[in-house]
Amino acid sequence: MKKLYGVVVPIVTPFTPEDEVDVEGLKRLTDFLIDKGVHCLYPAGSTGEMLLMNVEERKILAETVVKQAAGRVPVFIQAGAMNLRDTLELAAHAVSVGADGIAIVTPSYFGLSDDELFIYYKTIADSVPADCSVYMYGIPQCSVNDITPELAVRVAEACPNVVGLKYSFNDMIRLQKFMEIRGGDFSVFSGCDNMFAMTALAGADGIVSGNAQAIPEHYVAIWNAVKEGDAKKAMSLQSRTNMLNNIMCRNFDKARFKAVLKHRGVLEYDFMRAPLQPLDTEEAENMNRLLDEKEFTKVLM
Repeated sequence: MKKLYGVVVPIVTPFTPEDEVDVEGLKRLTDFLIDKGVHCLYPAGSTGEMLLMNVEERKILAETVVKQAAGRVPVFIQAGAMNLRDTLELAAHAVSVGADGIAIVTPSYFGLSDDELFIYYKTIADSVPADCSVYMYGIPQCSVNDITPELAVRVAEACPNVVGLKYSFNDMIRLQKFMEIRGGDFSVFSGCDNMFAMTALAGADGIVSGNAQAIPEHYVAIWNAVKEGDAKKAMSLQSRTNMLNNIMCRNFDKARFKAVLKHRGVLEYDFMRAPLQPLDTEEAENMNRLLDEKEFTKVLM
């Protein structure tokens, strides 16, 4: 079964002035990230504004990234939607266009029991081919619903093609419990940048980082240090990650990613899907000036 690894980027969705998916910008972003050495792409996640897009737009997003990546890196499509019908349709579409796997965020707004979440994940896992890798995705601070270790074990035992989990809440103890599933063979990713080096050194398979699309050089350097067994360097780079978070992970972080990518010449536009709004010009200029001064794109030796 295919698995995510290393620096996984939940890419933003570029939009045109007409509020349509910016296909050419999406192609440039895909090439930029692959050229910078990221290991996997993860379209239609929270950073991609997925719940503000309709099914057809999300299909365009999936098709474009899979085709542009052309097998150079794995592409896992986040297919979770606001209802099961759309989720099943998006999961089937991801398989049909050649994605390497899918991820499924927990349902949102309505609180669900573990039994209901189990049925949800099993229904989706059973709907795709047995060799289609599926990741669970928990982000309880946004979705209301959470993934407990007990639920993850139950799903992993019932669904062989559920190969791992992305967990975007700052809980090291829970992440380590996830890492014990299937005797340590369950693929686990943190979505918290301030824990990247620590979780990777503890055995996580990498990071799913929105920041990494804006400053991919820095995140790839941390992963390389971890793989080389250089914990001191990884932790030194992590301290710069925490500084980067103070700049990038404020309000409107998705808008900040687009503003940086526009500044770097990757995206032509920094439009957001309403009701989200782009950064105002002055704030974007101040942020990019600070990032340039700190030389985050220059990997420290």
